[in-house]
This record gives sequence, structure tokens and C-alpha cells, in this order.
Amino acid sequence: MDSHSEYVLRKLLNELEGKVGRHTELISVYVPAGYDLNNVMSQLASEQGTATNIKSKATRKNVVDALERAMQHLRLYKQTPANGLVLFSGNVSERDGQQDLQVWAFEPPEPISTRLYRCDKNFILDPLKDMIAPKDVYGLIAVDNKEATIATLKGSRYVIQKKLTSGYSGKHRAGGQSARRFERLISEQSHNFKKRIGEMVNEVFLPIIKDVRGLVIGGPAATKEDFVDGDYIHHELKKKIIAVKDITYTDESGIRELINASEEDLREVEMVRQKSLMQRFMKELIEDGLASYGPDLEGALDANAVDTLLMSDKLDDKEVDRLYEKAKQAGSNIEIMNDEFEEGFQLWNTFKGKAAILRYKI
Repeated sequence: MDSHSEYVLRKLLNELEGKVGRHTELISVYVPAGYDLNNVMSQLASEQGTATNIKSKATRKNVVDALERAMQHLRLYKQTPANGLVLFSGNVSERDGQQDLQVWAFEPPEPISTRLYRCDKNFILDPLKDMIAPKDVYGLIAVDNKEATIATLKGSRYVIQKKLTSGYSGKHRAGGQSARRFERLISEQSHNFKKRIGEMVNEVFLPIIKDVRGLVIGGPAATKEDFVDGDYIHHELKKKIIAVKDITYTDESGIRELINASEEDLREVEMVRQKSLMQRFMKELIEDGLASYGPDLEGALDANAVDTLLMSDKLDDKEVDRLYEKAKQAGSNIEIMNDEFEEGFQLWNTFKGKAAILRYKI
């Protein structure tokens, strides 16, 4: 699935997630690739007959009308599209007693195998969400003797899963304590904190271990090495460690620092790829090289000079579609970014959401 198809699907999901029926009156229909639409029509007609038995007059009308609109739309198709068809129909009015009957039909960018009919208070979206959900997960662990942060990285987003603090007492010992006893207490405190971190790492990643592509661990000095070398995390998770990095911070900024320090190890992750492209664009811009933005961008597209078009997902839908078609005709690569990381934020705020790396200077 290319970035534009994912963008379109994500926009649809965001729109439909906000739609709620007053009762179980929103219709979701999933038609698998190759399935006969006549069978779907027959089922919807049967469901419409059953719906006439609904006691509530308003709910009965909304369900019957939603099914009618769904069948009207299905008649527009001579056969099931190559990848199947997903259809949503229902009254999505926010005002009680008023009807706002809407239909959404979507031809998925990848074949669907789900055969589903559902009448519910919400549209059934999980099969489409699964389509764009990154399959691989990377674990990010920033650790020192005072705090630790555990995060997951999927696609273009990282999510903080756990934050821990140790209550580390520092370097000053209480009066009367010998230096040796103090060092032993500090070592014991550090060991116990690492045990807590390990337990949290196991809790977060063992249930999803089949999806975990790799673990990256970072921290200052020897603390992270002690954590990696010690018996703190499950042996199967230890096999997943792909990199250990020196970083300064261990809070959320440490997670971002860890991502930056591990670009080579995480190069297949969408966020890292997009960060790299923006960094490449900035380098070209600073050196007055193969970079374009603003009014010059249209000319570069018209001249087939764009190697990679960078767009923010905060642009207007029509603008995204227009630029996508122009770039596609020019054989350009296309990346649509969100602004949840620094470079994506910079693309939107500094370059109005549009920039390009060029094939040649114009």
C-alpha cells in the first residue's frame, strides 16, 4: 500500500470513528474480493424485511432506510471490485428526531477476505484498521539508575508504555555509614530498580513477542550495559536486542534521542525513513542543492524534476490528491507525513506542508 492509499484510508477511518448511532442502526457491509454481489443484495433485502419488526418506530425507519440506501448504492456496481468492497450506511444525525442518512463506499487498496454484515451503534472498522496497522513493533528502552522509559515504535508513531522512577538516594551517605556499606546499599538499590524495569519490559513485550522486530536499549555510561548483561529481562526478549546506544536522557526526550541514535538499526521503520528524507531535504536546501519548496515546487513537478515529494497529512484533501496525481505522472516517490515528530512538524510549519527533493537542479 502506497502512502497516498494509506492517507485516504486513514482519513476515512478518522471520519467514521466519529459517527455514532442513537441505537443499533448503523450498517456495515464487507464484501470479499470475488464474492457475488447478488448474494449480498439478497441478504440486505432479507435484513430489511426483518427490520420491520423493530418495536421503536424511529429505529425501525432508520434501519430500513439505511438498508435501502445501501442496496441502492450496491446497484451501481456491475461486479465486486478487484479488492472487494466496504460499505457503511446509516443515520448519523447529531439531533434527535432528525435524519441525516449517509452512505460511504470504499474499495480497499488491498484485497479483503472478511465477509461481514453488522447493524450496530458504531460502524465496524477493525478490518480496515488492521490493513494500515504496522505489523512490526520495535521496543525502545531508555534506562539509568534514576528513571526508565519504555516505548513501542510502530510505523510513524511511538507510544510511551511505561515510566518508572527509582527514588535513587544519590551520592551522599547518612552519618555513620561506612563507604563500603553505602556502596553496597546503592548497588542493591540499582539492582532492584533494574529488576523492576525488567518486569515492566516483560509485561509490555512478551504478550506481543511475535510482532516484536527488535529491541533498542539506551542510557548513559555503564548502566545500560549492566541492564543488558544482567538477568533482568526474559531470555526470548534478550534475543530481540538489536542495538545498545549511548544517550543522555531517559525520559520521553530520551526515547526520541534513542530513535535518532538508532536510525541505521531502524531504517525500515516509517518514522525513521521519513525523518531521513526530511534531513536529506534540509541538507540539500542549506547547500543550495537539490531542494524545492514554495512557488518553485509546482514548476519542479511540471518539469518532471521531483525525485521525492514530501507532503504533510494536514494539507487539504484536494491539495493532497492534486499533488499526488502530478507527482505520480512524473514518476516521483511520494511520502505523506504526520507532524508528531520534529521533522514532520517542521515540514508543516516551516514549509507549509510541501517540499521536494529533486532529481536535478532547475
